[in-house]
Amino acid sequence: METVYIETTILSYLVSRQSRDLIVAGRQELTRDWWEYSRPQFECVISQIVIDEISAGDSFHSAKRLEHAAQLSAIAVTPACVELARGFIKRGLVPAKEVRDALHIAVATIWKMDYLLTWNCRHIANAHNLKQLRIFAQSHGHELPTVCTPEEL
Repeated sequence: METVYIETTILSYLVSRQSRDLIVAGRQELTRDWWEYSRPQFECVISQIVIDEISAGDSFHSAKRLEHAAQLSAIAVTPACVELARGFIKRGLVPAKEVRDALHIAVATIWKMDYLLTWNCRHIANAHNLKQLRIFAQSHGHELPTVCTPEEL
């Protein structure tokens, strides 16, 4: 069974109130459909980083996010993950203020996930950044997972 690292934005879109923004509303619906119909076809995991992020904010919605996250296994953020994330930041591939984004990519890479599922198209699912991240990871003996949105997977 293929593996999917579920990044924080997926759980956020899954439980958030329906947006008035048509693009966001479409992404919310795609996320809900993927969660219900496609997720069972994969082994889906999260990390403590995701748990920390979804625990923040409005208590009602954070409880709903945590409820969905409880259905998933959590993988460890190892020293190798932290080291790879530091490399991404040091090379300027992820902004220094976005440590958690670098860690999501590093965790999914170190744990050899097939996919990293996200709606973060600024720092994670960004074609230009991914090319550079892939080159960097390969130069350090790692294979970046396929980074995509629920629409693509």
